[in-house]
Amino acid sequence: MFALPRETLRRGASTRLCRSCLRQYSSEAPRTEKKSRIIFSGIQPTGVPHLGNYLGALREWVKLQNAPQEKDSQRFFSIVDLHAITVRQDPKQLALWRRQMLASFLAVGLDTKKSTLFYQSDVPYHAELMWILSCNASMGYLSRMTQWKSKMSLPTNASPFDLDNTSGSKEALKLGLFAYPVLQAADILLYGTTYVPVGEDQAQHLEFSRELANGFNHSIRPSKPVFQAPQTILSPAKRVMSLKDPTKKMSKSDPDPKSGILITDTKEEIWGKIRTALTDSIEGVSYDRETRPGVSNLIDLMCYMDEGLTMTPQELAIDMKDLSMRALKEKVAETLDASLKDVRERYNFYINSEEAVLRDIAEEAKVRATKTADAKMKEVRKAIGFY
Repeated sequence: MFALPRETLRRGASTRLCRSCLRQYSSEAPRTEKKSRIIFSGIQPTGVPHLGNYLGALREWVKLQNAPQEKDSQRFFSIVDLHAITVRQDPKQLALWRRQMLASFLAVGLDTKKSTLFYQSDVPYHAELMWILSCNASMGYLSRMTQWKSKMSLPTNASPFDLDNTSGSKEALKLGLFAYPVLQAADILLYGTTYVPVGEDQAQHLEFSRELANGFNHSIRPSKPVFQAPQTILSPAKRVMSLKDPTKKMSKSDPDPKSGILITDTKEEIWGKIRTALTDSIEGVSYDRETRPGVSNLIDLMCYMDEGLTMTPQELAIDMKDLSMRALKEKVAETLDASLKDVRERYNFYINSEEAVLRDIAEEAKVRATKTADAKMKEVRKAIGFY
């Protein structure tokens, strides 16, 4: 969900999701000496996560949670449902998606004893801090953000000041969507966050959070800053591509349900999707993202999902060079099923339990998150004269 400009992104050498990830996290985000790190990230409730969500965010959060060097860190992982309503949602569907995402958090290995797993809307301070920050947010900066433009299928040079009924957009730009980055900044700053795990494509929004933090400190209380500008923990994950069009990211919005794999898909469902994945008619297996994107995408999935694998995608392709396309797909499907089996079983346990199970987990997390947020908001209120 969260990220920033190039100068703030510490790039690591590794580009694969495997055992090197924890080493990369350690080198990219040096620890503060006296205070424990505070890590925050969030994901919108869109139902059961697909592999892109899992590999790009959820599994990385689990690694951060369980890394020995993060033992003393505080971790807040949020289901950001306030962000979800920047576009129209069906209330019953959204309620289900919230539960499914919380069950998914638990299924992938996030632990309520080690991390605070909460619904954003359960902590009203998010909205309050957003308003306070918005009073110092630049309209010009917000107009250059890409999120609202992509949601409205507008070109990157679009301006909110030029939009009208003839702009070609399906509907008018709403304030919530336009001001999305301000709420995102509030999410981060509310917990005294020092580090935010992000993907490269999220860099712009985290930079905006830093700008708001520094701007608030400078204008309100420069002698004793209220906010610490958060640093990035750059996720080493590559983009997980669509099975039907490997030039595009795997996405929930894809009209073809076979374009992506959910973390809860059964063995049969996984095979059904991998079997029909786009490849090519070239004989044998080789890795080349430009000339063989479909085959390369399948090889990447094997490398990403099998954490015990020590080969690079190129080395794995050489090892499987004589396989037919069907044999390759069978291997990929077997790898995915083996990797997701435990996740699937845990998800089914939580989602099929009595509603009180997830509700109680959310309530406990709400109390913990609110306690931390309350302390920061008292400091903010005092700084601006609300006392």
